[in-house]
Amino acid sequence: MTTTVEKIPAVRSPQTPKPAFDFLDLKAQFATIREEVMAAVTRVMESQHFILGPEVKQFEEEIAAKLGAKHAIGCASGTDALILALMAAQIGPGDEVITTPFSFIATAGSIAHIGAKPVFVDIDPVTFNINPGLIEAAITPRTRAIMPVHLFGLPADMEPILNVARAHDLVVIEDAAQAIAARYDGHFVGTMGDFGCFSFFPSKNLGGAGDGGLVTTNDPSLAERLRMLRVHGSKKKYFHDILGTNSRLDALQAAILRVKLNHLDSWAHARRSHADRYRRLFDARNFGSFITCPAAPPAKFHHVYNQFTIRCLFRDALRESLRQAGVPSEIYYPLCLHLQPAFAYLGHSIGNLSVAETASKEVLSLPVFPELSSTQQDLVAKAIAEFCAAKNAA
Repeated sequence: MTTTVEKIPAVRSPQTPKPAFDFLDLKAQFATIREEVMAAVTRVMESQHFILGPEVKQFEEEIAAKLGAKHAIGCASGTDALILALMAAQIGPGDEVITTPFSFIATAGSIAHIGAKPVFVDIDPVTFNINPGLIEAAITPRTRAIMPVHLFGLPADMEPILNVARAHDLVVIEDAAQAIAARYDGHFVGTMGDFGCFSFFPSKNLGGAGDGGLVTTNDPSLAERLRMLRVHGSKKKYFHDILGTNSRLDALQAAILRVKLNHLDSWAHARRSHADRYRRLFDARNFGSFITCPAAPPAKFHHVYNQFTIRCLFRDALRESLRQAGVPSEIYYPLCLHLQPAFAYLGHSIGNLSVAETASKEVLSLPVFPELSSTQQDLVAKAIAEFCAAKNAA
């Protein structure tokens, strides 16, 4: 007996409009440095030295000099940078680390990975960074460290954070994954705490051709421990003084990053110029109360705009409207860390950290990459203006 199954026609959704341009155009960046990058790659390929070695050592020295750090230790990723810093500080099970719930999961994930407990403190509604005024109340006898994040390229307010840390003898680990070359009161981020942790993921302001990371410190003993930790805890091959891991920066990545490091300042300048132009474009249009554009920070905070993030009361509707207009956008981040299923064991619930939770419903990041053209920016502003005009008319 044969059973006939009726086929139900597939429901086709409307075709997604093709974006007029990319949210981040890495091909445009590569076109400007192609010869330099290919020469660096060829140099490494001809040397056939791929793991650590002279390219990594030179990159570490160059970036340390750039940032004003005494030591820079390359590693396999930004996530590993955080984990290595925690390991070097000998933080582990039973310890607590205070951090922000509004960040990429690697921030709190690194803490949980080494067995410590992430303790979340709410954010400032304007900067999206951790609110320093709430940190002291979160300190317990188990607290060992504070991990502020310089989110979107804007430095966290480090002076009060460092003051609290000193008062309670706490380690400060700066998550500077999105903020390389940002400055706070003249100091580069990643050089004010005990450790600075950086990511070279391709979307970062200094991005490699894959994963890569870096830890900075001004303490020579911590630097020595970090160098051991990244190679299975050894100083001498096959002899292991401590238990470490395998987290080495590839020579190919280091060579490419050395090329890009020379362009970092001009790229950051372009990002700041785009941010300023967005503000002028938005000021010239009536967006009503629907859109909040990030104000230019005080001079003390030197922003490098890994992201240009606005707030919108109708964020999801705005994003769909932009998509229909061919304008790319991204949401960083749609669900706070304390509400992620991975951290359910911490026992948080909706409403615990209301400022961060509200931000997660309203934030929308607009294209701000260095090669962004005026025409592309005009298209972004026009699409937002049309959305707001429709909302005002409704």
